[in-house]
Order: sequence, then structure tokens, then C-alpha cells
Amino acid sequence: MSGGTRLSISATLATFLATCALLPLVDKSTWIVQAAILLVIQAAVGAAARRVPLARALTVTVQAVVSLLLLTLVFAREQALGMVLPGPEAIRHFGDLLAAGGDDVSRYMIPAPLSEGIRLMLVGGALVIGLAVDALAVTFRSAAPAGLPLLALYSVAAGLSEGGTDWLWFLLAAGGYLLLLLAEGRDRLSQWGRVFGGARRPGPGGRSPMADGGGALAPVRTGRRIGVLALGIALVVPLALPALDGGLLGPSGKGVGSGPGGGGTISAVNPLVSLQNSLNQPEDRQVLAYRTDAEQTADLYMRIVALDEFDGTSWRPSVRSITDVPSQLPTPPGLGPDVRRTEIETRISAADWYAQDWLPMPYPASEVSIDGRWRFEQVGRTLVGDHGQTTRGKQYTVKSLIVQPTPQQLANAGEPPADIAREFTKVPESLPDVVRATARKVTEGASNNYERAVKLQDWFAAEGGFTYNTQVSAGSGSAAIARFLKEKEGFCVHFSFSMAAMARTLGIPARVAVGFTPGSPEGSGRYSVGLRDAHAWPELYFEGVGWTRFEPTPTRGTVPEYTQEDTPADDPSDSAAPSADASAAPSAAEPSTSQSCSLIERKEGGCNSAAPAVVGGASDDGPPFGTILLVSLAVLLVLVVPLLPMLWRRRIRARRLGAAGRTDADVVGRTLAAWRELTDTAWDHGIPPDDSQTPRGTAARIVRLGLLEPDAAESVQRVASAVEQVLYAPQPRPVAGLGEDVRRAHDGLRAKVSRGTRLRALLAPRSAVRVVWALSERGESLRVSARTRWAAVRSRPSGQQG
Repeated sequence: MSGGTRLSISATLATFLATCALLPLVDKSTWIVQAAILLVIQAAVGAAARRVPLARALTVTVQAVVSLLLLTLVFAREQALGMVLPGPEAIRHFGDLLAAGGDDVSRYMIPAPLSEGIRLMLVGGALVIGLAVDALAVTFRSAAPAGLPLLALYSVAAGLSEGGTDWLWFLLAAGGYLLLLLAEGRDRLSQWGRVFGGARRPGPGGRSPMADGGGALAPVRTGRRIGVLALGIALVVPLALPALDGGLLGPSGKGVGSGPGGGGTISAVNPLVSLQNSLNQPEDRQVLAYRTDAEQTADLYMRIVALDEFDGTSWRPSVRSITDVPSQLPTPPGLGPDVRRTEIETRISAADWYAQDWLPMPYPASEVSIDGRWRFEQVGRTLVGDHGQTTRGKQYTVKSLIVQPTPQQLANAGEPPADIAREFTKVPESLPDVVRATARKVTEGASNNYERAVKLQDWFAAEGGFTYNTQVSAGSGSAAIARFLKEKEGFCVHFSFSMAAMARTLGIPARVAVGFTPGSPEGSGRYSVGLRDAHAWPELYFEGVGWTRFEPTPTRGTVPEYTQEDTPADDPSDSAAPSADASAAPSAAEPSTSQSCSLIERKEGGCNSAAPAVVGGASDDGPPFGTILLVSLAVLLVLVVPLLPMLWRRRIRARRLGAAGRTDADVVGRTLAAWRELTDTAWDHGIPPDDSQTPRGTAARIVRLGLLEPDAAESVQRVASAVEQVLYAPQPRPVAGLGEDVRRAHDGLRAKVSRGTRLRALLAPRSAVRVVWALSERGESLRVSARTRWAAVRSRPSGQQG
């Protein structure tokens, strides 16, 4: 293995080991495999560029371009040209992802969810650091400064992590850096030949260790000892220093946010992150318990937060101002005086292990009584903890309204206010056309927004052939919505996001609420809300009624009465049963055998419909790693194959014009190689070779047809004289400066031809056909050899042993 190859491998390994320090920051580690594959490809591109060889700056540029293409393939292939070429749409998508990733970093605690934005930041950051390390250590042969980007990478990880295993990640990062320094030291020493290690004591039998090459190990051993000593000091000294605690939103932070969650807590600022995990928990742990004076609990959803901003990557809460919690919350926006409403009181207790930044409570709340530091966000009508305040073990009382509009009131709703329409009907440009087209098709024939909303709800819940499956990846971007509409399989996240997006395309203000369904009765008027009651549902705005809940997810929650054609006369005591059934088995609801087949029964899986199957869905973390690798190799081939003639010519020129040999055979070979390079250079510039002429005649022909200046002409003549000398002189003598003569002739030929000829000589040199000739001759030689051996076998007497 050459020194450059060893150094390149060491640089890639050092970057990878330092990148591992970021693993504790997110809850999934799949991104590290992606980063490793892309780092290897990036290093391979650099090694190929240096082997050509390309200029140092050009090598780094090629690596940077290939890295950008790889990131485009992984993160923005749907917006790119040909899946890999980043156009304006792809660049805009990168910006959206980075903005979303930055917002996620500021919101989530460690370990944060592996959102698309955070994954781009992790993988892209690893590639940037890898490019810097490879450029410094390998391209510019200066490994020591390469420790700075490695240190920056580790420092980011150490500053954000909670410190449990920082020593392990430091050992990995430091070990990679020491390995890089050792590889560079060996590479530098190898350029000077055998290392003299100084006087040593004689070995066994009086032999000197130098005789066995032992002296060369002295610098290596010394370097190892220094490295181990430095590593030990670096591990011991921090023990005596003050610790740097805190995470992404640690207690040292300021402003609204949560502190670090303890063991077993759920602490996600956006509860959507933990929603899917909650639904798939093997044990349905209790999150909330409550008592209420409401006659029915079917509509008593424990709402946490509203996701009202959709940028094409994900739904998230908008950044809004917050105020102190008023004694009486303001009237819900849009709610008119003629809509029937009933005020109820609910006393809620949160589990001691449940630490949530936002306060779960019925919507719309009119009064909240709770201890602690809480703030009020008016647009979403939510309470958020201030400076680490969470729901852990909290007991609080909420007065809220049960709003009961009639279908006629919703159908007669007027136009929404301009500010609400402007903000809550926004859809990103990246939203596929299929979403708009499907919304128009499903709502065809509807005469108002209420009818359109009901048609959307019924299509998702019963008529569209959708199945409920909590194992499908919880993608929330535009592509995930389009995929869900095609595959028709998902859970509440997909149903609510898709219906909200489709409603917005129809001009209906929409957002997504996240929280819990009403839970299950425990007796004595007490209800229990568990992890599997986690839920998401769309809220649509109707002027005169306000934000109104819809339920498009089959087998989950309850269908609001104001969206039903025929309101069932069920016993109020059974109103929470659908939620209880869904909570017990969210991914395997049993179908009903009722023959009436009402909308509620169809929604709950009745009418002999097949129960949803629990199967794995497509991952939203990007394409499979094998696909990434194959497509990456295809991209490299597409980029490299057209450049192969140029790369071959540069490589063969470097070999032919290398240092002169020391023996007579070397002198002949090097001189003839220089002559072949000269004639091939002339051929590339439009002067084909003529093997019938003598070297002197060929030189005169090149000078004449190439219109060479005197300096270049003299160089050509000197190379021809050297060839004649090695061919005909009894004792060939080396001639100095042949390489410079050939280069001078190359420059002279290049100066006299057109720009098109120069470009062809660079990208498609005519002499590259020698590769084809060589392969043809090799193939013919193999065929002749095979025929000869076969003839010998056939001519052997039958009894002869081989």
C-alpha cells in the first residue's frame, strides 16, 4: 500500500471516528452509515484525482462538487435535475431543510429526533469536515492542522451531549487523529529511505538491531509513547476541571424551553416526535388521569399544541409571542354568539414520569388553574412551560367549552378574515400536484367549504380504501403526503397532515392539532389516558364557529356529530369506547359485523372490511443504503467515463516523462518513452504518426506541420537526436532534460492550433486509441495461446499422461 493511500484511509477513518461523537445527539443512528458511505466515496474521488494527478486546488474542487452531488441525491433528488444535479429548486430545498434542522435543534432535547433537517446537518457536516481533513492531511500533506476540524466536530458533540460517555467519543476521535499523524510520519520518513535510529545496544549474538531494520522502529515507538502520554493527560486533566453540563435546551439556556428530561421521561417540544413511538409501546403506560362534569367525553380530546406552519418539509408550530396566563382566557377566534356551547370543568393529573413542555387540556379552554411557570400563546390557545417548567406530576383544573355547531351553521359560514386566510391556506411550492388534483376530485360536487371538509373526512375515514398502520414511517413532508395518497397506508399523522394540506389547497384554513383522544373510563367518573391514546387530527376554520375538529383517521377517536348525516342515538356512557378500543390495539382493530354500515361503523372497520395489516412501510430517512451506493457509483461513472481519455493521457504522460533510470536499459526505455510521448502529443494536435520515417525525418515533419517556433523546434530535434543515439550508438548515454524538451514541444504545438483542436487534444486525444490497440493485441495473444494449447492437447496420444 502506498503512503498516499495509507494517509487517505487514515484521514477518512479519523473523520469517521470523530463523527461518531455526534451519535448521542439523536435517537436513531442510521445516519452514521450514510455518512460513512459518502465519506468513503469522497475520499476515493480525492485519491483518483491525486493519482491523475490534478492540481491541488482542482482536486479539492472535484471532491466538493462530488460531495454536493451526493448530498443532492440523498436529500433533494426529487427537486434536482436528473436526481443529482442541484438546480434552483434543489438549492431552495436545501435551505428549507437547514432552516428546519436549525429550528429542530433549538426545540428538541437530547436525544433529538432524526428529522430530515437534522440528518442533513449531520451528514453534510461530516462531509464538510471530511473534505477539510482530506485536503489538509492528504492533498496538502499537512496532517497536524487537520486536527482543527476534527476538534471542532468533537467540540460540537461534547458541548451538546449530556456527558455520559464523552470519554469514549474522545478516545475514538483522539485515536483517529493519532493514527492520522502516524500515517503522515511514516509517509514522510519513507521518502528519505531507511531511517537511522542512532546507536543501539547489540542484540542477541552481538548483532546490531540496525541489521534487522530495528533502528527504523525507534521514531515510531517514540511517537507512540508521546501519543499515549498526551492522550492520558487529556483524559486525566478534565477530571479536575468544572463540568460543562446541558443539552440542546439545558438548564443553562434562557427563555422558554425545557430542561433535560430524566430517565424514562417524554420531553419533546413537538409531541409529534414521540407520537409514533407512543402508539407502538408494548405497555400502555398512563399519561394523564382526569375527572370531568361533562355528560359525554367523546369530544374531550386533550389537545397539546397546534402545528400551523407547513414548509414542505414538516408541519410545526409557528414562532409566536407569548404572554402571562390571563385569569379568563379570551373568547376563541371566530366563535359567534349563536353557536350552542356548554362550559365544563375537568380536573387533570399528569404522571410523575411525563414531562411535556405544553399543557394537555380540552379545547377551547376558557380558564386554567395550575401552579408553576406557564405562559399563554393566544393564536394556538396553548400553555407552554417557561424556563424548564413541565407537566411532570402536575395537577390542574381546566374550564373549557364544548362547542356544538349545527351542520347548517357550518355550511353557512362566511369568508374567513384576511389574516387567517392568508396564513392558514399557505402551501409550499414543493407540494406535488397530485395533492391538489386529488382534493378537487374528492370534493367534486360540493357547494361550500363545509361539504368539502366532510367529503375529505369521509374519503379518508371510510370511502378511500385507506388502512391504519402505526408501523409506517412518520414522514411529514410533501413527498410523504404524496406517497401516502398513493400507498393509502399510515396512521393519524398521515391522515391529519394530508387532510389539512388538501383543505388548504381548496382555500379552507387548516392546521393540525396534536394531543390525546379522550381515553378509557376507569369507574367512579375517572378516565385514564395512556401512551397509545396519542393522536393527531386536523382543525379547519369556519367563520362564526372558529377552529373545528375533524376526524379522518379510521379506527381512532370519534367522528364529530356535526359531520354525520344521521346522528346515532348511542348511550352517552359508551361515548369513549371507540378511543378505548383503539388504545388497546391501534394497529389491529377488529371489524364490526353490523349490517347497517353507517359512516361511524365504516370508520371503525365495520361492513366486513379487512382489518388493517401491520407491515413495515417505506422509510422517510432517505433511500436504502444499497441504492445510494449504486446510484453514487453510477453518478461517478457518468462523470468519470467521458474524462477517461484525458485521465489516461495525463497519467501516461507522467509515467513517460518520469525520472531518468540508472542502468543502460533504463536509459533506452526512458528515451524511447519520451519519443513516444512527443509523437503522441503531435498526433493529439493533428499530426498523425508516420512509422516509415526515421526519427530525424519525423522531427522535421513535426516542426514543419506544427509551425513550431525555434525554441520548440530545437527541443524536438534534441529528442530525435537522443533517440538515434540510443538506437545506434554502441554505448547509449543518458541525455538530460528530455522531459522538459517534450513539454516545450507540447506548448509550442498547443500555441499554434485552434481552440477546438486544443480542447479535443485535452478531452479526446487521438493517441488514446492506443489503449484499444493494446487490448486488441492482448486479446489476440490470448486467443493464439489458447489455440496453441488446445492443439497440443488434441495432438497428444490418447494414453499419454500429462
